[in-house]
Amino acid sequence: MLFRSMSDRSLIVLPDESAKPFLAAINGAKQSLQIKMFVFSDPGLLQAVADPHKRGVKVRVMLNAARRDGEDDNKESRKALEHAGIEVKDSNPDFGITHEKSMVVDEAIAFVKSLNWATKNLTETRDYAISTTHPHGVKEVIACFDADWHRQKFTPGLSAHMIWCPVNGRERIARFIDEAKHTLFVQNERYQDSVIIERLVRAATRGVKIHVMARPPHALKKEKIIEGVGGMRIMDDVGIKIHKLKHLKLHGKMLLADGLRAIVGSINLAPGSFDDRRELAIEVHDDDIVERLHKVAKHDWTNSHALDLTDEGLFTDLEEHGGGAEKLVLRMDDKHEKKHHKKK
Repeated sequence: MLFRSMSDRSLIVLPDESAKPFLAAINGAKQSLQIKMFVFSDPGLLQAVADPHKRGVKVRVMLNAARRDGEDDNKESRKALEHAGIEVKDSNPDFGITHEKSMVVDEAIAFVKSLNWATKNLTETRDYAISTTHPHGVKEVIACFDADWHRQKFTPGLSAHMIWCPVNGRERIARFIDEAKHTLFVQNERYQDSVIIERLVRAATRGVKIHVMARPPHALKKEKIIEGVGGMRIMDDVGIKIHKLKHLKLHGKMLLADGLRAIVGSINLAPGSFDDRRELAIEVHDDDIVERLHKVAKHDWTNSHALDLTDEGLFTDLEEHGGGAEKLVLRMDDKHEKKHHKKK
């Protein structure tokens, strides 16, 4: 179920709540349903989206197109939705990737999500979604969907209510970090953008206590290891604590400042996300939402361990999971050399 806010926003935490809040919203649609998704493959949600169409609800689905390397996560889902008679389009080709994950029901409630509609994101990963009935926010999500659907420009401006890439994402997140006074908790898969890393370092230097949760280096694509590991080591060098989540995979993108405000959405802290991808996030100040995010953050930190970002730690992590240490100019010491030869 949705965690109800006293205002017009609600929080969903995954995998705690699974697909139930999304299924309830879809089943409750009366006039329209619009969905924009990077990966949409969960069988239960695919079936659920077909049902409103059968009862006359106008359903439109926009899916990220095949990637530049030809990989298409949505090929079978696209066929299934089209077979059900649902209007489906590939995402706007103006962007390298459409990474936004959103849904609007009856033009009245918008969902801003970090999660894909893939079964693993509903059952195995730490992810988040915010629902909002705030008219300005809902209108922005609808306007962006319509613009991308019709291959038109979307220009909400820097004063937009939502956080959009490639419009105001870097500026809004940098400002969010700059305004932190006491504490900052960050969960993200990637820390590669030099502007955001600089802001985090400056925040730590002025005394903000920062806790960062990241995916381990071996989870990065090999072509991104240099930037990803470099960003984490820079933060580690100035005393920022960097941990890896136990038991769950980290996929959520969340920032929490001073226990007072938070950002949730699809944006990875990487140049590609800010400059070349369609992304969406939302900033919230609702006391009950922020309080629950604080509890989740505390729980996740307790159930985590520090990443070993020393040369030895990085070498071990990368070489035990497929390699990549050579990109960081890491060399085997005698102990690793012997262990490496034994494996052969």
